Formats: sequence, structure tokens, C-alpha cells
Amino acid sequence: MKRRAKAISLFAAGILILLIGITLSETASQDHEKEKLKGGATESVSKENIPPKVKFGLPVDSFEVVQHVVESGESFGNILLANGIEYGVIHHIAENFKDIFDVRRLRSGKSYTLFHEVKNDTKVARYMVYEPSPVNYIVFDLQDSVQVYKGEKEVKKVRKEVSGLIRSSLYESLVSKGASPALTMHMADVYAWSIDFFRIQKGDAYKVIYEENFIDDTVSVGIGRILAADFKHGGQDFYSFYYEKGTDYKDYFDEKGKTLRKAFLKAPLNFSRISSRYTPKRFHPVLKRWKAHLGTDYAAPRGTPIMSTANGTVIKAGYTRGNGNYVKVKHNGTYTTQYLHMSKFAKGMKVGKVVKQGEVIGYVGSTGLATGPHVCYRFWKNGKQVDPYAQDLPAAEPIKEEYMADYLKFMSDLKLRLDQMELPQDKKDEVLIASVK
Repeated sequence: MKRRAKAISLFAAGILILLIGITLSETASQDHEKEKLKGGATESVSKENIPPKVKFGLPVDSFEVVQHVVESGESFGNILLANGIEYGVIHHIAENFKDIFDVRRLRSGKSYTLFHEVKNDTKVARYMVYEPSPVNYIVFDLQDSVQVYKGEKEVKKVRKEVSGLIRSSLYESLVSKGASPALTMHMADVYAWSIDFFRIQKGDAYKVIYEENFIDDTVSVGIGRILAADFKHGGQDFYSFYYEKGTDYKDYFDEKGKTLRKAFLKAPLNFSRISSRYTPKRFHPVLKRWKAHLGTDYAAPRGTPIMSTANGTVIKAGYTRGNGNYVKVKHNGTYTTQYLHMSKFAKGMKVGKVVKQGEVIGYVGSTGLATGPHVCYRFWKNGKQVDPYAQDLPAAEPIKEEYMADYLKFMSDLKLRLDQMELPQDKKDEVLIASVK
């Protein structure tokens, strides 16, 4: 009996150990499965949290993506035919999407990107993206339902500052400071009514706060707006601040809320040189005799755009032996201007056309009695030709009274920053002024 009881006891213990082992195994297995599920869920969430790579709004991971440059003589059709697209599709795009992009306007040197689908070592383009400019692009969806649409890269505006003294020209000074040469043109536009850039003097200097546009955070795609500037000219500070209210009211004003605009631009073209001024007596280079020169000559390369110096209506646009191709603009009952020796007129220039200040009306040439490319700018006041630089020309309207308090508050922070900006003190920056390029 004792042996039997002992055997039963050992058997029961064995069964108990076996049951405990099974339980532990199942628990471990369940824990392992939980960990697997937990890990799998974590992996799934992680994948979901990783945004898919996109370029031009297209999924990069789904395709083989290759960037190219349009070669000389290469056409839209040649590119797509070489990448598995049938002629019928190419013809369909060329004929039905001209309003979005005319494929004949593909230009050599411009970038394009192909999105290939790869199957059995065969590559077929499913998208083509053409970049006519650093910012704009055209997407050609080459799949079953062919589509063409435009897109724009995100442009980031970065605020920048630059200041300097001018040794030879505004252009050279800005470039020496690492600023874009295009900033020269923007400054000329802002100060076109208040500073004569043909008469920059020794000691002139500038401070500018402006925007520069970037794509992909590092690629500059041009100068944006000048936000504020102080141009020190002739011992005076010429402040300018860009202010806008709503969608229609926007302009540059000085620290007192006066507009920088005048009724007339200082000159009919940017960055040339005055080759002959208004004078009652000048030896004519063609006629070889002394006579009055009742205009101001601006020498500039052939084809340089000529602008109307004020709003007005074209009253003459034609040719004479002396004037060559010329345009005459009546601005109001008091003032009229004339622009001589053009190589050609701007498109649509004819009698009766209304032109705006700064609008291109023609291009520099040497037609008529002229020895070289220039524009002769003539100015009438009350029917009499006068020297425009000797006139006290009217200014445009100052800032609206209802905006003045808001403007002064807005302007004060920018002016404080301009005043805090330092000018270089290096003696090499002592200025020897030439005309602005």
C-alpha cells in the first residue's frame, strides 16, 4: 500500500509539473505574441508617421525619378518617344493642352524630370515635369487619363539687410556686400521720383531692409520687395517705407507719411548717362553749327527701354527727318513730354493710347539726326520747352489721413532698425562717385 501511495503521489506531482510547464509556456507564448503585436503595431504606426517622399507633388518612392536638361535641338516629342510614350499621346497633348502649355515652347537648357515605371527591365514614363522657371513647373500626366497642369514651388521670403558707402557705383557697392545686383534696380524704382541717380555725390550711402525669395531653403530666385530704406544723398536722409492697407492701397512713403512719388520720373530710362543737357546754345554734332538744344540726351545701348515719365495720352507717334522715330505724350493741360531717336516703338504705341508712368513706350536707337544711340528727352510747360531739372514738379498725394496713425506706428519700428544699422568705417570706402550703372 505504501508503494502504491508513493507511486500515486509521484504521478500526481508529475502531472502538476507538466500542467505548470504548459501554463508557463502558454503564458510566455501569449506574452511573445503580445510583444510581436505590440512591435508590429509600433512598426505600423512608425511607417504611417513617415510622410511619403514627394517631388512636384508626385510620389517619388513609386517611380524611378531622373532629372535631365533639354538639349539643343531636342523636342517634347523626341523626349517622350524615347521614354515609351506613343505618338498618339504626344499629339493629343500638343493639340489639346495649348492653353496650359504649348510644347513648342520647350527651351534648351531648362530642366525636366521623368518619373519612370519599371517592369521587366522596361522603363515607361508615367509623368514628365518641365520647369520653365526656377519656381514654376508643368506636369504632364502620361497615364491612361492624360492630363497637363501647372504648379509652383513653395517660395520662402527671407528678410535681409545691407548697408554701405558708394565708392564707384551703387551696383558695385551692393555686389561687394554680397547682395544681389537686382537690388540696384529695385532701389532705382523706389527712388525714381526723389533721387537723380545720375548725380550721386561723394559721401552718399545706403541702408536697406528687403526680402529675398528662396526655394528649397537655399536657392535664391530673386529679390522681393524693399521693405524700408535710407538713402543718404547730398547730406540728406531719404527714407522710404513700403506700406499697404487692404488690396488697393499700397505705396512707398517717407518718415512723415509723404509719398515718394512725384508727378514725373527723374529720367525716361534707368542707368545711362546724360550726354548732353538742355542749353540755349550747343554745337550740333550732325549739322555742324551752333543752335539751341532744348532737350536732355541720355546715352544708352541700342534697345534700352524708354519709359513715359508720367501718366498721359500719346498725341504723336511717328517719324521725321530730325526726330527719327519719336513719341509725344500730353500729361495734362500744363505738361507735355517728347522722346526722340527711337530704334522702334513699343507694341501698340499710337495716337490716343493712354500710357502710365514708367510704361515702356519705345527703345533707344539713333534714328533721325543722331550720331549714336540715345534718347533726347524734351519737356514742355504751358507750351514752352523748358529744362525738366529746373522745374519744381508737383508731388503725388500723401498718405490718407485715416491711415496716418497706423502708418506712423508701423513705420517707427523699421526706422529705428535703419537708424541702428551701421555704415562701414573703412577708409577704403571713402567715396569717389561715378554715375550708377
